[in-house]
Amino acid sequence: MTKEINALERNGTWTLTTLPTNKTPIGCKWVYRIKYFTDGAVEKYKARLVAKGFTQKEGIDFKEIFARVAKMVTVRVVIAVAIHNNWYLEQLDVNNAFLHGDLFEEVYMKVLQGYATSLPPNTVCKLNKSLYGLKQANRQWFTKLTDFLTSLNINQSYADTPLFTLNQDGHTIFLLVYVDDILLTSDSSLLLQHIKQQLHNKKYALKLLQYAGVLKDKPTIIPLDLTKQLNDIDGDPLPDPSMYRTLVGKLIYLTITKPDLSFAAQLLSQFSKQPRTTHMKALLKVLRYIKLCPGQGLYFPANNSLHLKAFCDSDWASCPITRRSVTNWLCHLSRTLSYLLAL
Repeated sequence: MTKEINALERNGTWTLTTLPTNKTPIGCKWVYRIKYFTDGAVEKYKARLVAKGFTQKEGIDFKEIFARVAKMVTVRVVIAVAIHNNWYLEQLDVNNAFLHGDLFEEVYMKVLQGYATSLPPNTVCKLNKSLYGLKQANRQWFTKLTDFLTSLNINQSYADTPLFTLNQDGHTIFLLVYVDDILLTSDSSLLLQHIKQQLHNKKYALKLLQYAGVLKDKPTIIPLDLTKQLNDIDGDPLPDPSMYRTLVGKLIYLTITKPDLSFAAQLLSQFSKQPRTTHMKALLKVLRYIKLCPGQGLYFPANNSLHLKAFCDSDWASCPITRRSVTNWLCHLSRTLSYLLAL
């Protein structure tokens, strides 16, 4: 805890001052975490000071909070291009990323209990930089990083702003930002040692099955039975729809590396507002389909031509509720599925 406080002070995160009469300070608290080695032994105990951002007031303590993250289609395209060209590829993790952003609003935080003694009454911390827990922390970090990269003449993409590119001396660098993780690829280093790369999410898939309680169930060979159309009439309403919504959200995230689940996830998400027992039954069937090959994911071959292929198909008024049609787009880059959309 002392180490965390010292790091925040060195960073100039706050300045002790007297609270103005027209301001209300937000609170703060400690968040504790234990980091383990792979064998289960304790590596270290971590303590992080976070602001109680839920007490912030819009227009006073913050204005804009939206911060972009890289689209998954951009991530897949960058990886496919890097492997096709045998480029050097690595991932960077920025330590304490959210602490680097500068604050433009006047935000005051209560002094942590036990932080200092003999302070005058109404002494608070005036935040100079963002802190974990603040609503604008993510946005301020991305703004700080963007300003730094553009100062190095690195170009920001218009199509996906977390993507940055630099062409210099005949070499190309791609830099992709996802929150506090950075994917960096370039042709200016040694060629990749691996011929093939596979991107999958087996651990996440198994955790999802365990969370839903179907880890020991028998797997199915298809995700959905299209002969049984789902509607908002059949079945009884779920007494607590939160479990259904959580599972659908996790399923949508899994489609990043399992695009064969995209249609099922899109269909089941239509009933998130008032899910019924028939919808939950169909959702559990999709999860049992995942159990068939939980480690199956996207495959990136290196010895492939970098061609873009796109396919589109549509049915006719298949939705039994609205009679709307379902349209699918399918895009391949270098024989790798880069984009799939069902509407």
